[in-house]
Amino acid sequence: MRKKLIAGNWKMNGSLAANESLLKGLLAGLGSPACHVSVCVPSVYLAQCQALLAGSTINLGAQDLSQHEAGAFTGEVSAAMLREFGVRQVLVGHSERRQYHFETDAQVALKAGRALACGITPIVCVGETLAEREAGKTDEVVKRQLAAVIHANGHCISEIVVAYEPVWAIGTGKTASTEQAQQVHAVLRAQLRAASEHADRIQILYGGSMNAANAAQLLAQPDIDGGLVGGAALKVADFLSIIASAG
Repeated sequence: MRKKLIAGNWKMNGSLAANESLLKGLLAGLGSPACHVSVCVPSVYLAQCQALLAGSTINLGAQDLSQHEAGAFTGEVSAAMLREFGVRQVLVGHSERRQYHFETDAQVALKAGRALACGITPIVCVGETLAEREAGKTDEVVKRQLAAVIHANGHCISEIVVAYEPVWAIGTGKTASTEQAQQVHAVLRAQLRAASEHADRIQILYGGSMNAANAAQLLAQPDIDGGLVGGAALKVADFLSIIASAG
């Protein structure tokens, strides 16, 4: 049985004081969680968060990495750099990176490969826009996005995590119904099974405005193995409630 994963994506939020308060609050209330827990923090706070989380059960994650190994790429952060700060997971292909930074499926696949080569688990984000969903293209879009990563990293595809994030439900307060979410997760699971005999151990997270109120119902679905949590991950009580729902 797959152990669930609750990963918080802080996005471009935080400060030294706020980070310390948030993490100390989480650690004080966490106890012994029944699921894996991660926080994906802005890169400038990796050192601070590494120190605050040392010896805890919360894994440190990053929000992005370079598709390049090293070199003249000003402003970029490599997988090897992330590894030096104890990063265990990294988001790749988040919808905001695809939308605002024009990242392609091929770039996302390269980034996933860089992470895997350094022993970091890529959380590969896939999802459709509202226009794509209304055009009936949801399955086509998410399968295309995941296929690029499978094609480039098929030999170790069982080492990734997948996050389905319907773009229309991120930060909007809208959430896919449990049936909608499960249907897409099932499509992704079938695609992974066709690519790897170990597909049933790959976690597929739901990343569309999961919160304390809807987490339990979403996490009860057979192919939803956790959540990629945005705004609620910045609130101690809400994040702890979601973690408890994954028990």
